[in-house]
Amino acid sequence: MAKIDTILAHAEKTCRERGVKLTAKRRQVLAGLLSEGRALSAYELVDVCRERFDTPIPVMSAYRILAFLEGENLVHKLHLANKYVACSHISCDHAHEVPQFLICDQCGSVKEIGIQKSLINRLRQDVAKADYVLQSPQLELHCLCKACAAEKAVS
Repeated sequence: MAKIDTILAHAEKTCRERGVKLTAKRRQVLAGLLSEGRALSAYELVDVCRERFDTPIPVMSAYRILAFLEGENLVHKLHLANKYVACSHISCDHAHEVPQFLICDQCGSVKEIGIQKSLINRLRQDVAKADYVLQSPQLELHCLCKACAAEKAVS
């Protein structure tokens, strides 16, 4: 929990510097995502907050909180799964590559990796050549984590 407290303190500092507030409920939703360590839907987060923090949060409020946290780059929305995951770079102060997500189809774990901006720029050019406009460079790759792949190889 000490690591989560450190991450939350950094998130609060970042919000304060941006002139916004990480309210108690926003903090609880973020803490719920951090403590679960996997992508969660708004409904799952409502359950986590009720069970872990004894705090009832209406689902519509959870969605508003998640939108705020996403806008502050503290969480990412996984569009294909309609779930959210805490940004793995909340405590970093340096520039990051474009985030991409590896999603284990078996256990649901999510790993955030960075892809070089030059690769995304190339993708954007290829999309433009096909007469489309790239709306989001986010990729969600469906995979098996190492543990699930090993388990599958044994069975």
